[in-house]
Amino acid sequence: MANRATQRYLQSKIEPYGVTTGMWYFLRALWQEDGLTQRELSRRIGTMEPTTLTALAAMEKAGFISRERDPEDRRKLHVLLTPKGRALEAELLPMAQEVVQQATAGFSPEDRARFLGYLAAVQRNLGDVAGAPETGDIG
Repeated sequence: MANRATQRYLQSKIEPYGVTTGMWYFLRALWQEDGLTQRELSRRIGTMEPTTLTALAAMEKAGFISRERDPEDRRKLHVLLTPKGRALEAELLPMAQEVVQQATAGFSPEDRARFLGYLAAVQRNLGDVAGAPETGDIG
């Protein structure tokens, strides 16, 4: 329930920019490392490739990304941020940080750090056993 509440709050922040929570995770990965292949993005985000293809098509239509064939391996498609997609980073990351701040309101700095550390540990633990994404945090 806490995850759903966090997702709803994040969605309310990013929706005016034409970004869904589904797109959010792909943007985060590309802001960290632009030019990943579609397969690499699927692995990093923890989505099936058909889901990734659908999300990327919507992101391309919105003008956030472009896809280019690898000149050495024509089977690979690299996903590249457009200037519009890159510019979203400066707009949206502070909003995600605000979501984390709101979610941890009333926590002492020590408790907040410990709590976020525990969540990261849960993510690693489940990623190890279930193939979940390694990075999908909101803040």
